[in-house]
Amino acid sequence: MNSKRDRAARRVLVALWVAIALASVSFSWLYAQSTAPKVDVATIDGVVDPFTEGYVERVINVATEDGANALVFQLDTPGGQLDATRTIVEHFFESPVPIIVYVSPSGARAGSAGVFITYAAHLAAMAPGTNIGAASPVAMTGELTGTMQSKVTNDSAALIRSIATQRGRNAQWGEDAVRSAAAITDQEALQKGAIEIVATDLNDLLNQAHGRTVKVQNRDVTLNTRGASIRQVEMNFFEQFFHILLDPNIALILLNIGSLALIVELYNPGAVIPAVVGIICLTLAAVALFGLPTNWAAVFLILVGIGMMVLDIKVTGFTLTIGGIIAFLLGAFFLFRPITPPEPTAPDVSVSPFVIGGLALFTASFFIFIIGAALRSRNAPVIMGMKPYLGADGIARTILNPQGTVMVKSEEWTAIAQDPPINPGEAVKVVATEGLILLVQRATDNK
Repeated sequence: MNSKRDRAARRVLVALWVAIALASVSFSWLYAQSTAPKVDVATIDGVVDPFTEGYVERVINVATEDGANALVFQLDTPGGQLDATRTIVEHFFESPVPIIVYVSPSGARAGSAGVFITYAAHLAAMAPGTNIGAASPVAMTGELTGTMQSKVTNDSAALIRSIATQRGRNAQWGEDAVRSAAAITDQEALQKGAIEIVATDLNDLLNQAHGRTVKVQNRDVTLNTRGASIRQVEMNFFEQFFHILLDPNIALILLNIGSLALIVELYNPGAVIPAVVGIICLTLAAVALFGLPTNWAAVFLILVGIGMMVLDIKVTGFTLTIGGIIAFLLGAFFLFRPITPPEPTAPDVSVSPFVIGGLALFTASFFIFIIGAALRSRNAPVIMGMKPYLGADGIARTILNPQGTVMVKSEEWTAIAQDPPINPGEAVKVVATEGLILLVQRATDNK
């Protein structure tokens, strides 16, 4: 009996020992997790615009509230708006969280505005195979000349010198990037003192950053980043939507579709859907154009080209359509190419030639189809096939004031009312035809 009790006691002791060991491991893991440093990671990819600036501000607030030990911005940009860049620099200087800008992945660049953003970080790093520089600013109007160009360049040069002085980086090279569009590789940037670290990946960056001291809001902070738990802070839906919207190809497509949709509405009043599509597309196009280095003379040229194609509907022949296509192509080509020298920080953006060619072909086909239909309608005689419609009853599908659409003999026809306006749903009677257009009157039995 004693031996049985001894064995049972040993089993209980072993079970207790295992439970205590497991509990110790769990508590150790939880303690390690609670005491491990936290690093938030965000991404700046593409043109720097007001939506990028809003995203940067939100990310800094999130990192502050989260108590992050550091905030890493992975950067790949061709440049952007000077005003948005200045505001991002201000956010960096006001941040209570140490900010590390990491130009990555390999092949990425910190162009134009990216130089200012990289210089403003508490710690600057680049991945192998990246480059930084070419920071000559561009006004969003794309038109800086003479004295204005000199003022903007001097102002930007002063800004980069000021940032470099506060962050202890190479002020002379920063000024060269602004005045001479100088650009260098990651290793050259490290040698020149434009950055502090060249890191192969994020973990390598955090290991190299660990233990370094940076000045945050006039106080020395030693970075604690080794073995940190990493949290990605992505753009929300609206930030992503409007950031993607500022693509030169999308801007031109929206401008083109919006203009054509409104023209469809003008020639088919009451259709509503083309008007809604046109207004939405043109509104989004305006947002994109104001957020890019737009040449507004080119926008005017595009609209003139479309206008010439519209006018060709009213006259015989395709001369204006050909001129309109040429104007459209020129406007699209110069849409983001300022004729005069640009401003520092602006990106080098342009519309893809495939997009330009495709839109020109689509627009020309659209108007040639309308012109052909209009000419056939204008010149067509009253044919025998239209006689059955004389005296026929129908229903107005859209308002006729005087032109609109009616349903006669289960078919939709373009019609002109002789006693406008006639509201949708009212009964009408066909009294005559002109080509393929019905002339109608309000039916006498309408109440």
